[in-house]
Amino acid sequence: MQNHRTLLKVNSRMPHSLICIPFAGGGASFYRTWKPLPDRTPHILPVQLPGREEMFIEEPFRDVSDAAEALAPQIADQVSSGPVALFGHSLGAVIAFELARRLERNSEVRLTHLFVSGSPGPWSRRTQRATGLPEDRFLAQIQEFAGYRHDALSDPDLREILLPVLRADVEMHENYKPDSDTPLRTPIISLRGTDDHLVSRIQAEEWSQATTSDFRLVEVTGGHMYLAESPLQLMDAIAAALQP
Repeated sequence: MQNHRTLLKVNSRMPHSLICIPFAGGGASFYRTWKPLPDRTPHILPVQLPGREEMFIEEPFRDVSDAAEALAPQIADQVSSGPVALFGHSLGAVIAFELARRLERNSEVRLTHLFVSGSPGPWSRRTQRATGLPEDRFLAQIQEFAGYRHDALSDPDLREILLPVLRADVEMHENYKPDSDTPLRTPIISLRGTDDHLVSRIQAEEWSQATTSDFRLVEVTGGHMYLAESPLQLMDAIAAALQP
């Protein structure tokens, strides 16, 4: 396994910490723009994955389990003093799920919730694939999947930098298999945009099988990338779930 370092940046809010895992091709800066947010929202701790932004020279992860193994001890060191929840969208959802499995084994981590967004349940394999496609077809397929295209991909120079990371992320997501069939003990909230044509309501509800604790599906206005339009609906749902 490669030795990666990961950056966590704290945004001071209420005592609960929310670890935010990027979606495919995304970086920590996406979550760092979530301000100003209402005071009731938790500390936002964006995880920076290798291969992008300030860690662009590092080799990206290509396996979800490897990512979770590398990230879990680093996250545990950051959040051992208070309650913590995990949030991940799409690829980030399955990374967060595997992180939750590992953090549950750490008696010093007070993991209270797992928020999974824009994702079918962890045991649903991806039937449509973009891995290995030529560049133009790959980008077109990704845009069709997500209903979203990063502006930087329209710039040839930036695309050359971003494409290897995006390919690695997509490969990691499409090849993902859960480490275990055993469900979590942690409550799960599955979030979905009402107009998401990539993940259906039934698929979002599959996460109910991934926990022996409470489960809830929350739908918010928007498509698959609803959180890129405005984080406020998402933060309202998370804040409500984290209330004592």
